[in-house]
Amino acid sequence: MKRILSLVAALAVAAATVFAVVAYAAPTQSTATKVKVTIKGFKFQLSKRSATHGKVTFIVVNKDSIKHDFKIAGKKTPLLKKNQTKSFTVTLKKGKKYTYICTVPGHAAGGMKGRFKAT
Repeated sequence: MKRILSLVAALAVAAATVFAVVAYAAPTQSTATKVKVTIKGFKFQLSKRSATHGKVTFIVVNKDSIKHDFKIAGKKTPLLKKNQTKSFTVTLKKGKKYTYICTVPGHAAGGMKGRFKAT
């Protein structure tokens, strides 16, 4: 009887340990925050002006008749024609502000720029 009780107790401790390890090793949020960027009227319209630091995916759609791109945190889209969409993911650092621009000559000076904050 003692042997059975010892075996049951050992199995209970092992099960609790496995459960604790699985709970501790549960994955953290690995999906990127999504920010939709619409280009229209020589301006960028962002669905959010800030996001939690970490991975952020920018989904850029050009609704303008002129080709544009979108650059932030060292990455950019190719030149996008009207109604074309491209996306990319960057990793942003907590508390940092990032400048975004259209790199087509004259476009940033014409207003196609802004700041995005990682909180």
